[in-house]
Amino acid sequence: MTAATWTVAEAKARLSEIIERAQSSGPQTITKKGRRVVVVVDAQERERKTRRSGNLAEFFAASPLRKSGLKIKRGKEALRRVVL
Repeated sequence: MTAATWTVAEAKARLSEIIERAQSSGPQTITKKGRRVVVVVDAQERERKTRRSGNLAEFFAASPLRKSGLKIKRGKEALRRVVL
C-alpha cells in the first residue's frame, strides 16, 4: 500500500484519481497550508476497521481478569449532588 499526499488544489483537480488510489493503494492524505486535514479511505476499509465485535457484556465476560479473584470495593462516601 502506498499512501499519497495531495494539496487541496490538487485534490480538487484530481478527485477521481484520489478515490481510485484510495481503493487500490490505500489512504490518501489531503493537506491545507501544509497541515494534514483529511484522509480519503476506501469505504470497505473504513467499515472493516470501525465494525464492532460484540457488546460491553461480552467484552467483560471475555476479560482475563474475570476469574482472577480481583475484588473491588465500593467507596462509602455519600453520593455527590449534581445540579442541572
